[in-house]
This record gives sequence, C-alpha cells and structure tokens, in this order.
Amino acid sequence: MCLSIPAKVVDIKGNMADVSVGGTIFKAGLQMVENVKIGDYILLHTGFAIQKISEDEALETLKLLNEIEDAMNK
Repeated sequence: MCLSIPAKVVDIKGNMADVSVGGTIFKAGLQMVENVKIGDYILLHTGFAIQKISEDEALETLKLLNEIEDAMNK
C-alpha cells in the first residue's frame, strides 16, 4: 500500500519544489507532473510529486487525516 499526502507548492527551482505540509517544508521532485506552479497542490510520495490535485481535494484530505490523528490520540 502506498501513501501520498497533499502538499502546497511554495517555491520552485528547476525540477525541484519546496512544498508545505502542515507548515513543515519538504523537497519534492517535479519530474512526473507537468505545469506545476507555486500555489498548486500536489500529492507527495517518497519525495516526488505524483499528481496535481485541487485545493478543495487537498484540504478535505488533510482534514480527514487530522481527524484520524485526533481519534488515535484519545
């Protein structure tokens, strides 16, 4: 099973991007996704952007992940 997480692109240099997940910055390779721009949301998997997604989809997924984390910490 693979897990990817939504991340917001905050900077791009060549084929690499800085992406934000919950305020933490990660590096993401952009080689597999075309036309990524600052402000876009991507799915981040093992250091690579694997797909662009809408902001609505990203925020809904992050909300669900937070709900799972909250439930596990009870």
